[in-house]
Amino acid sequence: MVKWNSQRECRDCRDRWCAHGMEPSTIRLALRRGRQIRPGWPSEAIVAARCMCSKYQKLHQSCLGVMMLSVRELEVFRRVMELGTVTAAAEALHISQPAVSRTLQQAERRLGFSLFLRRRKRLLATPEAQSLFSETVRAFAALDVVQKRAADLGAGRAGGLNIAAISAFANALLPKAVATFCKSRPDVVVTLQSMSALQVATHVANHQADLGFVIDSIAAPGVSVSDLWATDFGCVMPRTHPLASTLHVVPADLEHERLICLSRQLPLGILAVRVFADADVPLKTAIEVSQSTVACALVRAGAGLALLDGLGTMGMPAADLVMRPFHPSVKVMGRLVRPRHLLQSRLTRDFIDTLSDVIKTQDSCADTAESVTISRAVSEKNS
Repeated sequence: MVKWNSQRECRDCRDRWCAHGMEPSTIRLALRRGRQIRPGWPSEAIVAARCMCSKYQKLHQSCLGVMMLSVRELEVFRRVMELGTVTAAAEALHISQPAVSRTLQQAERRLGFSLFLRRRKRLLATPEAQSLFSETVRAFAALDVVQKRAADLGAGRAGGLNIAAISAFANALLPKAVATFCKSRPDVVVTLQSMSALQVATHVANHQADLGFVIDSIAAPGVSVSDLWATDFGCVMPRTHPLASTLHVVPADLEHERLICLSRQLPLGILAVRVFADADVPLKTAIEVSQSTVACALVRAGAGLALLDGLGTMGMPAADLVMRPFHPSVKVMGRLVRPRHLLQSRLTRDFIDTLSDVIKTQDSCADTAESVTISRAVSEKNS
């Protein structure tokens, strides 16, 4: 039981209820046992005691460290509990037996109670040690999870990646890249959102998306835009159409065709107007759409021919529709949007590398398909 001398006054503040009137060992014992320092004071009240003289503050700070155990002390304690002897624990930790003994003694001094009873060179765990051991096992299990999570984040195997893209990217190129990326990173959560180019830039600038993908240039504060992939702009038609036997088309070839164009508020819609204006051919739009996939579906249904780029035609079946580029060549640039003043994460860099590999593969397939198309066109012309 804690004894308190109510007649003794603190030499600093002259308050007889000041904790300075007690010996440090008595205060530590009282704190450990949850006793009251002053009548009516709970043990926690010593943190904000009425008397906070300089000596009492130093004493209070020393009491705060009484119950703290280091990770090393917990590791030594766990090994001794698991293996049963100091010798086995020392071998497992690759330290000496005296070091294990000293660490245990230091932990016991910090805690204020014995962890082990020494009986004939054997250690017997006390009930307090048994209770503490179960909590220690859970603590180290949680620490292992944290370490694994940190390792996964460092290696780019965990975390989240938010991508914002226009529909042409979201429907064609990005699905292949996301599938390849996630195959080796099952713990990574990828969010892919389809939206307008302006919304893409806004999401990236506001850090709602890690990466963005658009067509053509876009000016927005807080983002940087870089070239990613160039594709041909041309005309999509059924394979049975007379123009499918040619290698290229010019706007004059399409003057009397029903044309399916993207909205003139979109980059490809604006580009179609410019290509026909440069050729001095009027652009007669029969159907206006907002997505490349809808345009391809209309072509497949026989509604007309569509003016699209290579990105928009990537997902269409090769045996069904064909795309013939304009002559002279007109390129459409796909661009990567990133936050201007934000360092890229490991996941972001890895995804860009994966996407670059997918683009290279797609270019190789496109070159092969073009060679087949040329050979077929030459054969049909000769026959």
